[in-house]
Amino acid sequence: MVERVRLTGSGIAIEGQFEPPQLAQLSIDDQVFVAAFVRSHGSIKEMERTFGVSYPTVKSRLNRIAELLDFVDTDPAPTGAADVVDRLRRGEISAQEALAELEESG
Repeated sequence: MVERVRLTGSGIAIEGQFEPPQLAQLSIDDQVFVAAFVRSHGSIKEMERTFGVSYPTVKSRLNRIAELLDFVDTDPAPTGAADVVDRLRRGEISAQEALAELEESG
């Protein structure tokens, strides 16, 4: 936990309890590894050369780091009206059933 943040040069400080961003919570070695991965544009071959390790080693380390990070679901399951419309498009419900569901949900 971070309890105080001070902006150098401005004299402004913020106090409280702040959780550092997930990447900052990784070990320094893992932060360096992630930065190298980004700089190599995700090239595992480049990572093999940079760190002098095998493909399975790079993949294993990436998988381990990935397990430490929460990910945002970029394709969440449809909810509410979107779900009703999707079921209508797939023919799972009739137009009348879709209208009834939409009216019920408000």
